[in-house]
Amino acid sequence: MNTKTSHYVITTFIALVWLINGLVCKVLNLVPRHQEIVGTVLGSTYAREWTFAIGFAEIGMALWFYSRWQSRISAWLTIMGVALMNIIEFLRSPELLLWGKLNSLFALLFIVLVYYNEYILQPKANRS
Repeated sequence: MNTKTSHYVITTFIALVWLINGLVCKVLNLVPRHQEIVGTVLGSTYAREWTFAIGFAEIGMALWFYSRWQSRISAWLTIMGVALMNIIEFLRSPELLLWGKLNSLFALLFIVLVYYNEYILQPKANRS
């Protein structure tokens, strides 16, 4: 697979992660554990509303990331957002995470993938 294709595939994968987490897990509430996590972190009174809002924000991130508009900013927001969300979840609700505290490892790998795609792979793809 050439560099441009690799960059496109990884960009699409990252956008799909945002889209699935936002739409399927949060907006459609097909994974209620996400709302439980939000309730643990932000309080249960408005957990559904917050989860819904976070889901729409994640759908927006998916569209933005996939569009490649201001790609460096969207990459850094992705890195910071994933890091912040996972630190908070690690500290406040590790028992609700799919892989418990091991979720942090997957978050770190995702962050590395975002960084690699934007700062290492994209410049190579633009040259070829």
